[in-house]
Amino acid sequence: MRLIRLLKGELAREAAEWVEEGLISDAQAEGICRRYGADYHAINSRAQGYAVLVGLAYLFLGLALITVLGANWEEIPRALRMGGLVLLTVSTHLAAILRYVHGDRRAGIGLMLLGNLFYGASIILIAQIYHLGEHMPDGLFWWALGCLPFALITRNPWLCLQANLLALVWFLLEVFNGYLPGLFPLFFLSSAYVLWRGPQSALLMLVAVASAGLWVEYGLSWLWGDGASGLLFDIHPENLFVAAGLFLLLFAFSHWLSQRQDSKPRDYAALLSIWSLRFALLFMLVMSFARPWRALLEYDWQHQLGLWTVQLLLGAATLWLAYRAGRLLSVALLFAALLIVQIALIFDGNPDHAVAFQLVANFALLGTGIWLIVRGITNGISHYFFLGVTAILATAFLRYVDLIGDYLGGAALFTLFALLLMLAARFWRRVREGEGSL
Repeated sequence: MRLIRLLKGELAREAAEWVEEGLISDAQAEGICRRYGADYHAINSRAQGYAVLVGLAYLFLGLALITVLGANWEEIPRALRMGGLVLLTVSTHLAAILRYVHGDRRAGIGLMLLGNLFYGASIILIAQIYHLGEHMPDGLFWWALGCLPFALITRNPWLCLQANLLALVWFLLEVFNGYLPGLFPLFFLSSAYVLWRGPQSALLMLVAVASAGLWVEYGLSWLWGDGASGLLFDIHPENLFVAAGLFLLLFAFSHWLSQRQDSKPRDYAALLSIWSLRFALLFMLVMSFARPWRALLEYDWQHQLGLWTVQLLLGAATLWLAYRAGRLLSVALLFAALLIVQIALIFDGNPDHAVAFQLVANFALLGTGIWLIVRGITNGISHYFFLGVTAILATAFLRYVDLIGDYLGGAALFTLFALLLMLAARFWRRVREGEGSL
């Protein structure tokens, strides 16, 4: 029942049809929808459609005004340009505040989004007037920072998403210039506050989590780097294991959230769990080749102290959340497996053993696919079932394209895969027959 939380509009419509068919009462339909935070009377779906259309209209209105100003920019006197930009930005935000205070919150939010666009255009154009372009990313930072108070006061996800996306662009531009954006956490922490206190927003949650992960990874990369690579991330193999630890932390956090009483944290838990699982499968698919293992075995591991410190901190937080969620055993086994692989790579250091690591990764991937299929059938989670089937088929296709060893070795591996799947199927049939006899 996890994915049904992501389809609330569909649930409300289905509940209405059940009432019409006499399967449930109107009160029962309202109770079901209330259980998952859905609107039984389908009011929200129409309002959201209206809000999206109005928001797009405001967006194109802002683009039209900016285009007109840009086309006639050189003909307008400098003082008039400056005053017009300030007046346009201030008047739009004043109109937005008045509409918001007087109860028309959707129109107020739309005007705030438009005013933020005008604010950003004003920063860019005023910098052009007075030739203030020494460090271009600074303009984006002040643009994002100017959007943030409106998002925090209204606790609106769209305003916060606008500020976070602008901050993310600023972060990437600073990275391209080789700097560490120290104030970037201000934005994704603000997003976390809005997610906690404001309306539900899956998109804002994903952007905030991605922003936090990027900042942690780049901060470690910047700390471990020697500055010789110049731009962008100076990726180290240590970053790979930190990323795995971060997603394991998210997985434990999702189980902790799923224990909350409100529907909103449970919805976030379902989304985090799904994306953590997808990352794990993608990571295992990448590691099903020999080349990544060979590169890891050839690496010097110069930053072991930092890696182990970060992993221990992540592990402590992960295990604490898993303990609070009642999933300590499964999460502890996953964390132990991650540490075992990390230790084996650091202390082995022989690239000739890459194929052995590859074989273990392929069998782990196959086992994960089987577990997902069985879990999906047992608990009625279709996403797990199809994800498990996809993982097994992708493994078979990749092994056909990139054979392990020679053709006979590939055929032997496929045969072993088939035997494991047949054994899993027989075990599954025996379990089902045992349940039927009871």
